[in-house]
Amino acid sequence: MFGKPGGNAVTKVEQIEHEVRQLSERELASFRAWLSEFDAASWDGQLEADAVAGRLDALADAAIADHAAGRSRTL
Repeated sequence: MFGKPGGNAVTKVEQIEHEVRQLSERELASFRAWLSEFDAASWDGQLEADAVAGRLDALADAAIADHAAGRSRTL
């Protein structure tokens, strides 16, 4: 692992940042595509977990109530 002045160890994130800065343009484009897919899958997983756990129920109920009260419009 890389060291900092004073002997402090570099965090994993700082090490990854350093490695990303060393990538060629082609490697960086590939990494960006991978990270975008990874991030989207992570977001989808969290949204699914929240839905299954009922954490979105209040939002859905409010949206349905607003629609029933005429406070929505066709997109």
